[in-house]
This record gives sequence, C-alpha cells and structure tokens, in this order.
Amino acid sequence: MQIEFLETFLDLVETRSFNRTAERMGLTQSTVSGRVSALEQALGGVRLFRRSRAGTELTTEGLKFETHARNLRREWTEARRRMTPTGEAALSVKLGIQNDLAARHIGDWVADFRRALPQTSFYIEPDYSAQMCADLVTGVQDFAVLFSPKPHPDLHFATVGEVRYRMVSSDADRREGLVADRYIFAHFSPAFEAAHRAQLPELSGAALSVGQSASVAALLGAMGGAGYVLEDTAADLIGAGRFRAVQDAPVLSQPVYAAMHLRNRTAPLHRRLTAIVSRNLARR
Repeated sequence: MQIEFLETFLDLVETRSFNRTAERMGLTQSTVSGRVSALEQALGGVRLFRRSRAGTELTTEGLKFETHARNLRREWTEARRRMTPTGEAALSVKLGIQNDLAARHIGDWVADFRRALPQTSFYIEPDYSAQMCADLVTGVQDFAVLFSPKPHPDLHFATVGEVRYRMVSSDADRREGLVADRYIFAHFSPAFEAAHRAQLPELSGAALSVGQSASVAALLGAMGGAGYVLEDTAADLIGAGRFRAVQDAPVLSQPVYAAMHLRNRTAPLHRRLTAIVSRNLARR
C-alpha cells in the first residue's frame, strides 16, 4: 500500500469533498478517485466513501478504517524520520507550519531555529490547522504554527502574532468597480471567512473559492480579477504592474498561534521555538 493512498483518504475524511481534496493536494479529481479506488481494492474491495448530491460521507467500513489509517501514517512518518540521517543531532523536532505561512516565513524561522538549537534536527511539514492539531495529539508532530486552534484537553496554544491580507485587483482600485463574477473568495481560516463576510458581504458569495494565498495569486495571474492575498504577495503583484491595491478594501488580519502538547507548554525547547516565531512575526 502506498502512503499517498492513506494521505488522500485522510484528507477526504476532513474535507468530505473530492474536489476540495484535489485542490488541497495539488491533484486532479480523477487521481483522487483513483487513489481511493486502489485503497479500497487493497482492503478487499470494501467501499470507504458514499458519494451523493448531499456530499461525500464515510461508510461504516470507512469509519472503521480511519483510526487504522492515522496509526499507519504516524508509524510511517516516524519510520521515515528515524531512517533519515541527522548527523550528530542530539534532538529531533517534528514541526508543522500552516501552508499559507510556509512560503514566506519558513526560511527565516528555520534559520533562527538552527542558530538557536544547533544540535537539533528538524522535520518540517506544511499542513492545515485541523491536521496539525490531530498530529500534535498523537505525537506525530512536536510543535506547530497554525491559524485555527482546535480545542482539545491535551493541547496548548499561544498567540504569537498575526499576518495581514490585502485585496488586489486587475480591474479597479475601488470596491465599486469590482465585478463579483471575477472575484476569488479566500477561505484561509474560519476567522478570516467570518471577518470577510462581515466587512465585505457583497463579495462573500463568489463562485470561486480557494484556501491558500498562493492559489489565489496563481488564479489571479491566470485569469485576472480580484482577491485577498498575503501582504507580501500583494506587494509583489502590485510591483509587477498588472494589479492595483483596492484602496477602500479593509486589510484583514489573521491571528497566528503556536501549538504544542499540553505536557510541553513549559518545556524550554518549546518556549524557545515560540519566542522565535513571535519575534519573526513582530518584525513583519
């Protein structure tokens, strides 16, 4: 069985949408369907999902397999980590970073981590908040930086700063000039969605919606239109000359949290990692 099959299955458990999972994993919908079919065959021909007009739901067999799938992935991740050469590292830390933060922040953060902890090796996995919280509970990850804390009695969260999103457009520099059909709605997190719907209700029913700043930027580059992207990305798009800032669109802020298992909330290592992330976000 290929680990990709398990990853696809577990993402579908979260999204309950073949289209959404395809988008999140950078695959075609047919590839997602093929992986699920191959997994079902490997399990003896059972059905794991039931698809209908109401959506995608786990079958009884799918519900039974979910726990096994998470355990298999955890064991695989741990085995791969242990087989990876780490030189003379005294410690090994498994980090999760929110997808939207990885491209812009991972280099600075990890450089500071390694300067502060030179005898530590790092395994880094960009991911989404819900999965990182689950991985912290099960021990697959040691520390995570995420957008949406998922309350759990075994998890501890600390606010470390925020990132800001700005609206850019290829069509107009005022909201009144925007065309709803050319607007890309961004669902970066539940908190971001709520703020967007409250402040820009006229644009909250867009037909096209994605969950990453990089995806919004890619769609804007291909099709034009308007949408929210990370502040640094907005500056790049505006600097390239094709896009303009939408002057009367509010800047929307997204809180960022450090997350860890409750038992690590006072551990020197985790407090150090939290301080480094907080310091880097404050410099932005």
